[in-house]
Amino acid sequence: MPERGVHRIVVLALEGVYPFEMTIPVRIFGTAEGPAGEPLYEVLTCSLDGRPVRTSADFSVAVEHGGEVVATADTLVIPPFTCGVGADAEQDWLPDELARTLRLLPAGARIVSMCTASYVLATAGLLDGRRATTHWNEAEHFQRAFPQVEVDPDVLFVDGGQVLTAAGVAAGVDLCLHLLRRDHGSAVANRVARLCVVPPWREGGQAQFIERPVPEVSGAGTAATRAWALERLGGPIALAELARHAGMSVRTFSRRFRDEVGMTPGQWLTRQRIEHARRLLEVTDLPVDRIAAEAGLGTGASLRRHLAAAIGVAPLAYRQTFRAKVG
Repeated sequence: MPERGVHRIVVLALEGVYPFEMTIPVRIFGTAEGPAGEPLYEVLTCSLDGRPVRTSADFSVAVEHGGEVVATADTLVIPPFTCGVGADAEQDWLPDELARTLRLLPAGARIVSMCTASYVLATAGLLDGRRATTHWNEAEHFQRAFPQVEVDPDVLFVDGGQVLTAAGVAAGVDLCLHLLRRDHGSAVANRVARLCVVPPWREGGQAQFIERPVPEVSGAGTAATRAWALERLGGPIALAELARHAGMSVRTFSRRFRDEVGMTPGQWLTRQRIEHARRLLEVTDLPVDRIAAEAGLGTGASLRRHLAAAIGVAPLAYRQTFRAKVG
């Protein structure tokens, strides 16, 4: 077992836990290593009482720890679990034993919900006045049940600093990789993503998975055009140019792009330019104006505006934070 100085992730498995989401933290954080191969995290899985936990599948899991280890957590992760949302929602989502266990979490520790475990955080009042997300299929109900929470149903996760929420299922992977990137930089996160055979980040948001009418059958898609555009972020890329590359009319391309990605071509391009700028800030010493030009964002002032809107920090502050963590 790693030395206690290592950041401790505690996964709290509740009755009816979804087994896939329960294992995401150990797969992502348990794979992360420093320059000398040292583990960067210790991941412990617990139940409220230390006894085996029934999962949402046809098996139970035995855990090594009881809820008392929550008191030692640097980050607490709560995976989703089977629980109806009815008249007794407060008791369903935050029974007394769970409420007592959550109160053990040290001040300053992070708490993360995956999928509908956001109901636990909201019932505990941890999301009051905050922006949060949950599975898109429950977003409307969640907003009605917790009007004091600003629900964003379109994103894969929301980083609220100390309190973080992920959308459904695999969005838990996205959030864990984001935390790993936040803690140790993109080099470590990208290596873990490669080892786990998942993308370091996913294009679009949760909106691309919301049920909608199936688009017209066509042999063409926008993936090749998106790949083409990624090679040309430093220059202007007009919508008509994208549509021409895809062999579609502007109207058809725009509709199909939104169906596939969950956002407009312009929104997607801006997001890719910002992500490219972030990577350049992390791994190069290029001046801000040069990075802005190479990412297709024009001037340093434009980059500063876009970065502030996207993640709330200035380029130099972002570089200072993440360059120091690249292994």
